[in-house]
Amino acid sequence: MIRRHCYLLFAGLAACGGSTPAPKATATPVSRVAETASAEDVDKLWNEAVHEVRRGKWSKAVKHLERALLEFSPGDERIPQAHLWLGEAHFAMGDNLDAAREFRKTSDDTPNDPLAPEALLRVGDAYADLWRRPELDPSYGQTALATYQELVNRYPGTEAAKRAQARINDLQERFAYKEYKAALFYMRLKAYDSAILYLKDLVATYPRSTVAPDALIHLVQAYRTLGYKEDVQETCGYIRRFHSTAPGVGKACPEGPEPS
Repeated sequence: MIRRHCYLLFAGLAACGGSTPAPKATATPVSRVAETASAEDVDKLWNEAVHEVRRGKWSKAVKHLERALLEFSPGDERIPQAHLWLGEAHFAMGDNLDAAREFRKTSDDTPNDPLAPEALLRVGDAYADLWRRPELDPSYGQTALATYQELVNRYPGTEAAKRAQARINDLQERFAYKEYKAALFYMRLKAYDSAILYLKDLVATYPRSTVAPDALIHLVQAYRTLGYKEDVQETCGYIRRFHSTAPGVGKACPEGPEPS
């Protein structure tokens, strides 16, 4: 514990102490470590942190891990693991932004550590978890997507990169669905030009998404409503080539010349 000392700042001030009762010391669950901790003290503190992590006692784990990080010497090989576990503790408690910061310390401060790819994956997970509904502001989803792509580029071929690619595919599906819902909203309002912009962007950006065939069919409907015959023919040709078996294609793009 850090002792509190009273110092006489100016002559004439009352001396510290007097009749005012001293504040009571507060108990802390974290082991006491001297200002210059011995290696044994640091090891003990670390072992306590590991114990709390394994038990899933995240609040206690945070206290022990933060204290251990203060005591570690620069370059201690346990530092990347401590930041990773600290990130997991914050994530488990719902503090996603704090979790992302701790994960980043492992991936960015020690980029050559074997834990760095996993830590960067967890950065993306922390942001992705904050974008749970496609209709909400996609900023966190975009940050997650950029993080996963960063992982794939920085650590290609790693297991973490493979998992990141799967998460990229999932996020792209969600972004495509968001565009699709926006397009349908404008279709219902008969604001076809606005709907066309969303549908074209969806098909161009997420051509392999599961909603891409439906988006193309709605695009044909919008073109046909506005009398854009050449666009109808071009889009139907694309649909027949790449999505010929999708439901509704035969009705949206019947064989034969486009009716006048």
